[in-house]
Amino acid sequence: MYRYDEYDQSIVDARVEEFRDQVERRLSGALTEDQFKPLRLMNGLYLQLHAYMLRVAVPYGTLDSRQMRMLGHIARKYDRGYGHFTTRQNIQYNWIKLADAPDILAELATVQMHAIQTSGNCIRNISSDQFAGAAADEVADPRPWAELIRQWSTFHPEFTYLPRKFKIAVIAADEDRAAMRLHDIGIQLLERDGVLGAKIFVGGGMGRTPMIAHEVKDFITADHLMSYLEACLRVYNRYGRRDNIYKARIKILLHEIGVEAYREQVEAEFAAIRDLGIDPPVAELARITAMFDGPDLAADAPDMVDRSDPDFAVWLDQNVAAHKQPGHAIVTISLKPIGGIPGDASADQIELMADLAERYGHDELRVTHAQNIVLPHVRKADLHAIWTALRDARLAEANLDLISDIIACPGLDYCSLANARSIPLAQKIGERFAGRQRELGELKLKISGCINACGHHHAGHIGILGVDKKGTENYQLLLGGSGAEDVSLGKITGPGFDEDGVVDAIERVTDRYLSLREADERFLDTYRRVGMQPFKEAIYG
Repeated sequence: MYRYDEYDQSIVDARVEEFRDQVERRLSGALTEDQFKPLRLMNGLYLQLHAYMLRVAVPYGTLDSRQMRMLGHIARKYDRGYGHFTTRQNIQYNWIKLADAPDILAELATVQMHAIQTSGNCIRNISSDQFAGAAADEVADPRPWAELIRQWSTFHPEFTYLPRKFKIAVIAADEDRAAMRLHDIGIQLLERDGVLGAKIFVGGGMGRTPMIAHEVKDFITADHLMSYLEACLRVYNRYGRRDNIYKARIKILLHEIGVEAYREQVEAEFAAIRDLGIDPPVAELARITAMFDGPDLAADAPDMVDRSDPDFAVWLDQNVAAHKQPGHAIVTISLKPIGGIPGDASADQIELMADLAERYGHDELRVTHAQNIVLPHVRKADLHAIWTALRDARLAEANLDLISDIIACPGLDYCSLANARSIPLAQKIGERFAGRQRELGELKLKISGCINACGHHHAGHIGILGVDKKGTENYQLLLGGSGAEDVSLGKITGPGFDEDGVVDAIERVTDRYLSLREADERFLDTYRRVGMQPFKEAIYG
């Protein structure tokens, strides 16, 4: 994984001291809240319903045990003993005291972590495939490119004050494990005639106007990827709307001027800048790429696993994926225990995951956009020991991609923007379907507490949107969304429900699915085959 050089470290250290001065001036009254707000947001600090929330960057979801232990330490020392892993592969702390924020950032800086560009109208944390470097289906490890984009975008003078926040994802396989086409820009690395390059998608996103990204460039060679990306951003920065926050995203620009007009503008900009030296020198790219060389995995590691323990076997089938190296596997640790809060992990659990990575996982962990944790490189011979430790820490729920593996935003329990609570609803759904989830099979359920869609409800096979209806919490039900390579946006079924009513409605939907399912069809496949009407009839009679 990437290690800071003296430039990276000096940038982060300087930002800590700058923010320490800004916090001191706010606490003394020298800065008003209106003056301080843009400064704190540049450092990932939000003011929510009950306290400050700090969002810490985990670039492309990759971190080591030392960094993971620091996250547990921050949770224990400065928060209420837990952290919340998010859909941008970051972590949030919900109970931060303003006076402590500079000290937290200073401690994070000692392990090469920060909160830079986790908020604001800038390029946010770059996301990627949580199986990068371990999956057999990738053409290259996408993380060196994600790291290159991170360095290029950090404090980029043109793109620090964009019309609106901007999100980029990089993958390198046909299977999309990062919801790439629901980003402002999605990059899929691929090879053509032995040449590495990328397909570029632009204009995806959720929120109040969900859209799927359009293919803007069928293939750009890797040696010009960064200059093409800069051209895409320059056109958006030039023409993106700043008069209306709800129409400021790049997806609206493409919708208003059309994909062809946008593509023409980008190609003209690219022609003007491609020879200006924006793309990295070969030696620099090689330096970054070398840091992502995979661990030294034993070629003779045994490939067989003892499945005699039935509970262990269920976990193997659900939460363990194939690794490109025989004798090894990819483990997804579920942060979705039945009745728990999706994405939350206690300080003790965070430190245990760090210990497991250090002992069994070549000192590497990944945060997923589905709010789980991955150990990407483990020996199959160690799987039972890992499972046993996870089970004892309530981290061994065998529910990856099942109905209780819920993506949920913090909702009205914490967020000042939310209209409804997400957490209690997620807990009720997990408890209601705990005994049926394996029968239902792959069924991705996602909950947002407001139209901003931090819970990705548009991309859920079943999605739930919390809204305010005359002062009461109301939940709209959506069906048919996907954030994967078969990307689609969910459609609202009809009138909304109260909290208990929407759980009952989901049960009617799943019952109808089981009655309609053919062979091993997923819920999403059945829905696409039969359409909305049979499910509406089941929901509303």
